[in-house]
Order: sequence, then structure tokens, then C-alpha cells
Amino acid sequence: MRNWTRVPSVLDWSIWNQTCRESQKDPSTFACKANSECFDHEDIRGYRCNCSAGYQGNPYISDGCQDIDECANPEDNQCEKVCHNTPGNYTCSCPSDGEGCIVDQSHVIKIVVGVGVGFIVLLFMSGFLYFGSRRRKLMRLKEKYFQQNGGLLLQQQLHQREGHTSTMRIFTTEELQKATDNYAENRIVGQGGYGTVYKGILPNDIIIAIKKSKINHRNVVKLLGCCLETEVPLLVYEFVGNRTLFEHIHGQTEDPKLSWETRLRIAVETAGVLSYLHSAASVPIIHRDIKSTNILLDENCIAKVSDFGASRLVPLDHTQLYTMVQGTLGYLDPEYLHTNTLTEKSDVYSFGVVLVELLTGKKALSFDRPEEERSLAMHFLHALKEDRLFQIVEDCLLSENNTEQLRGVAGLTKKCLRVKGDERPSMTEVAMELEGLRVMGSHPWVSIELDMEEETVHLLGKERPESLMTHV
Repeated sequence: MRNWTRVPSVLDWSIWNQTCRESQKDPSTFACKANSECFDHEDIRGYRCNCSAGYQGNPYISDGCQDIDECANPEDNQCEKVCHNTPGNYTCSCPSDGEGCIVDQSHVIKIVVGVGVGFIVLLFMSGFLYFGSRRRKLMRLKEKYFQQNGGLLLQQQLHQREGHTSTMRIFTTEELQKATDNYAENRIVGQGGYGTVYKGILPNDIIIAIKKSKINHRNVVKLLGCCLETEVPLLVYEFVGNRTLFEHIHGQTEDPKLSWETRLRIAVETAGVLSYLHSAASVPIIHRDIKSTNILLDENCIAKVSDFGASRLVPLDHTQLYTMVQGTLGYLDPEYLHTNTLTEKSDVYSFGVVLVELLTGKKALSFDRPEEERSLAMHFLHALKEDRLFQIVEDCLLSENNTEQLRGVAGLTKKCLRVKGDERPSMTEVAMELEGLRVMGSHPWVSIELDMEEETVHLLGKERPESLMTHV
């Protein structure tokens, strides 16, 4: 180094002793001008300026960084056909027949937007056509079910009866859906083996019952109308809101226990309904599911027999039917249970069990009781055999004034519960005997023999009393 006359020198410099962020706070002293960028120095405190990409010149003077024309020099651009210079950059475009060049992105965007809009319109039109076709198919299906379920015939009959006192009408599916809030769960008022019953409210505030038969009797739940546009026709009934006989006699309501007079009247009314179904209806009907839960009570505790889901019409030239066993354990006729032979006497047996419930206040079948008492009917018959009637009669029913009535009803109940159907009385006989016992309680001065078999046979040979009939 002693022989060197000159040595190289490197000047490392920066502007000010601040970073770019600190210097930009005061534009009057910031050194980087337009179209330039600021960079912090890596080794010493301060910053430097460089022209931005696409510009060249002096970044420290005004308008010192000038645009570079990339299109002027083919090496500075990548266009294969037409180059367009822009401030700080450039773009390329293709002629209409250009191949191998970069396509203008604006055309791509237009194509994508066009395809998207077309797809949405196509989807909308497809949905419109699909739902329109589905609606027309549903309308045709409703019309098919309406005709299949006898809607046209019923409609003609209703038109013929215009001007007469008739509250019957045909409902549409939309009306019933609206009345039940589309069959909401909170509208369910009952569920059984033959369907669910919904509470509905019509636009005129009439409360109805809808369940997923011409029967006309004051003690049968009144049929208000029907809907024939579904595969399974819907029946619309009057709403009976005072719960069931089962709930009243088994203490499942806040109301006081039913008195003996009320219970006997309910028994008379129910027997009258069954007698009507068996003999007075145009075609005999066997209910087949008589039980205390199917006997509804209105605000005045008037009995209303309901749930004809299991009932069967009996051809006029038949006295019995062979069917699969249906019904409720505890109420089933033992003869029907073993032979599958359905007769009117099957309803008599079930009604006999209801009479035992009215007398004892106990459930027809309970596994909470001792084995010999689980079947209420068998327990009742055993108690009668041992002359223990007043030990099993509910305490609240006992009084000095109704002893003979209780004995009379118990004796009738025993006849209803006979194992052989042929030995049971008919429902007409049962209804008449119960009515006689009730009259005896209302007018104790009337002398009525408890054994009414001769009188019953005599009366059956004549026209049925007006009090036991309901005109259709």
C-alpha cells in the first residue's frame, strides 16, 4: 500500500436523520417528490428516494421522475401485437383475429357477468316452471281425491239441501291448515290409536276439532264438515272442551268429583247413543272402542260419544262380522278377543266396563293393583259374587237415598259383562233399564221393579219410546 498513490473511497449517505414515516409527517421538508418512493437506509439513520416502477429521473426535484415509454422499446414490454403506453405502465391488446396474445381482461369480465346473469335467469325460470308444474299436479291430485272420496256426490246433496237448516259444509285443505296453524303441535288436543285430533279456529271464531259416518244424535260429537282433497279424508267436528269422562272420574281435573246423579245421566246418554247406532241408524254401526276416554263432556257435563275410527258398518243381512281384533285392553269383549267375531254385544261388554268405572272410580286396567284386581271387570264380578258391592263402590257415591239405584245398576252391569255375548242384553234393553233406574231416583214415589226383563221384552215389541230416539 506504500506504493499506492490513490485509494478508492465510498460515500454512504442518507437524507436527514429520520425514517420515511417520520419525514412524511412534514411535506415541506420531505425530499421525495412525485412518482417516487421512500426507502429507509439499512445502515445509518435517514432515508433515500427512488423513482417508482415505470418512471426514471431525479426523485429529489419536482417532476424529476418521468414516465418510461415501454412501447418505444420492444425489449421493455411483453406485448405480441399492439402495445399501449400508460402512466407508469403499459397494456397490450389483440386484433379481432389475434392469436397467442394476451386477451383484454374487460372482455373476460363481460363474458363472466353475462354467463352468470344468464344462469340466474335460467335457474329462476326452471324453478318457476317446476313449482308451477308441481302446483298443477297437486291440484289434479286434490281433484282426484275429492272425486274418489265421494265429494261430487256430497256436493250435489248439499246443493239440493240449500234452504234447509243444515250446517254441513266441505272444507279445503288450505282452510284447515290455516285453522290449525298448519297442524301445529300445540293444537293437538288428543291422540289415539286411530289418529290425531287438532283444535282449529275458523275465521268467524268458531272452534272446531279436526281428525285425520252419517250419525245424527244429540249425544254424538257433531260432524261440522269434511275435507275430501287429501288421500285420507279429514273430518271436522264440534269442539267439546270439558275433557273426557275418564279424566273426571279418575281425578285428573280440578273440578269436584262427579255426583252419582250426573254419572247415571251420563250412563243413560251413552247407552242411548249405542242403542241408536245399533238399531236406529240407517245402517247398524258397531263402535268397537267404547271406553271412558271416548266419552267427552261439554260445559254442562252432557255426554258426547266420539272416536268412530274403529267403528264398522254392519250389512243389513248380517248380524256379525269377522275382523282383526281392535280396541283397548280392559274394555275388550273376551268373546271377540278369542273368536274375532264382532257383534253388537261387543259394545255391550265395553259399556259394562264403563259402568264399573262409574261405580268404582277405578281404571279399567291397572298394573299397579294386585294381580287379582288388575282387570276391573273381573274384580267387580268377584266382589258381587261375595256380596261386597258397597265395599268397592266409590265412597263419595254412597248415600241412603241411592242404595237401590246402585244395586240396580250393578245388577245390569253384571249382565253386560257376561262371557257369552248371546247372554248379554241388547243396548236397547240396557238403555231402557238405565232410564228406568234414573226415573226411580228422580221420583222415588214411582213403584218400579228392579227386574224389568218382562217389561223390556214387552216394550221391545212396540215402537221405541220418543225419549230414546233422535230424529235424523
